Amino acid sequence: MQSACDASRSSMSQTPTTARLVAAVPQFTVTDLVRTAEYYRDVLGFQIAGYWDGERVSFATDPPPVFAIVWRDEVQVFFNRADQPVVRTRPAEGAPDVYLRVTGVDALAEELRTRGADIIDGPEDRVYGQRELVVADCNGLILCFGEDTSGRAT
Repeated sequence: MQSACDASRSSMSQTPTTARLVAAVPQFTVTDLVRTAEYYRDVLGFQIAGYWDGERVSFATDPPPVFAIVWRDEVQVFFNRADQPVVRTRPAEGAPDVYLRVTGVDALAEELRTRGADIIDGPEDRVYGQRELVVADCNGLILCFGEDTSGRAT
């Protein structure tokens, strides 16, 4: 029996698209979000892009943030706050396994629909300045394709 991953290889189209993948962003679930972001800043030379407290993006750490982004050069790393004292080895609930920065997310959604992708959500505009498309792969891994809509460079 042919798996969904194997079947997709034979149906890949060479049709050009206006969509372009521009980066993959790892996401890690950590018990102390602020300490982790500051470690990446102080020890690894990253900059803190900001914290998300569930309602807004800021540099404040009160109320305790649930999400943070750090960056260095062209690389970003996302951190989700663990909801328990032990760090899990999978993404936080609701977080994708990988976040892929793209341009042309609407064109990509149309392309993936025609290829039979399992589209879970989107494309949808988010309050944090991204237009996102969420897809499940043939293994159940969740991929989020995000296009910057904030007007700032990603």
